Amino acid sequence: MAGSIPASATASAPAAPAAPRIGPWTEAWRRFRKHRLAVAGAAILLVLVLGVLVGPLLWTLPIDEIDFTARLSPPSWEHPFGTDDLGQDLLARILYGGRISLAVGFAAMAVAVVVGVLVGALAGMAGGTVDAALMWLTDLFLSLPQLPLLLLVIYLFRSSLSAVVGPELGIFILVVAVIGGFRWMPVARLVRAQFFSLREKEFVEAARALGASRTRLVLRHILPNALGPVIVAGTIDIAAAIIAESTLSFLGLGFPPDIPTWGRLLFDAKDNLDFAPHWAIFPGLAIFLTVVSINFVGDGLRDALDPRRVQ
Repeated sequence: MAGSIPASATASAPAAPAAPRIGPWTEAWRRFRKHRLAVAGAAILLVLVLGVLVGPLLWTLPIDEIDFTARLSPPSWEHPFGTDDLGQDLLARILYGGRISLAVGFAAMAVAVVVGVLVGALAGMAGGTVDAALMWLTDLFLSLPQLPLLLLVIYLFRSSLSAVVGPELGIFILVVAVIGGFRWMPVARLVRAQFFSLREKEFVEAARALGASRTRLVLRHILPNALGPVIVAGTIDIAAAIIAESTLSFLGLGFPPDIPTWGRLLFDAKDNLDFAPHWAIFPGLAIFLTVVSINFVGDGLRDALDPRRVQ
């Protein structure tokens, strides 16, 4: 037929190339890389973590080796961070104490995030009386003065818990529980607000109309979309927990004096700032770099995991 198109011409036409499918984690990594401060913070944090984990294996000076001939020595090739008033190497002590400070930060963050997500999700999905009771409890904890209560709880229970599980582990459990127990309230309020907003969205209504249970709605549809603020709050909690542990150690109510956490090193250095400033500069710099890098990483993760952000 004159107006017909040959079948061979249609079959031989080249097919349009299919666009490569980009997964959500690939897209999140692409967004994270565009946040330069977050990438720099992640690199600094990685160096610090590797330093406190691998550093003691490479720098093998004992943390409790006393050398009065080298007391209060400034940084040198033999002691890169100098020494304290007993001649103990500060680099070895900072590397050892960094393990404890970072472990306290991450463990307290985990406690705060788990408790906050549970309370916020329950309040956001249940509503009514349950929501009012949980928010009343949250407001009650928010109104409590945190530092005096931290000092009081640790002062009252430090000796009894240390007698049961040992001084180092006992103080670690107590510090993590107390700091995490006073940091879950902002996470709970963030999660509750996200749940109130997301449970009325069209995709949640569609899943509910298809017969999805409340548990499936929470775990598969609402909670993943609320992760951005939770991750940011979690990173802030890590930084706040490290500062809180350093504060407790600086006030003499943290770990025992023979355990050189970063806060304890600052406490020991406070009377020697005039003629041995290096004793306070290096642990203070470690706390500063850790907190700032964690905050930058949190900002990058917030932008990367926000499904509503278009880049």
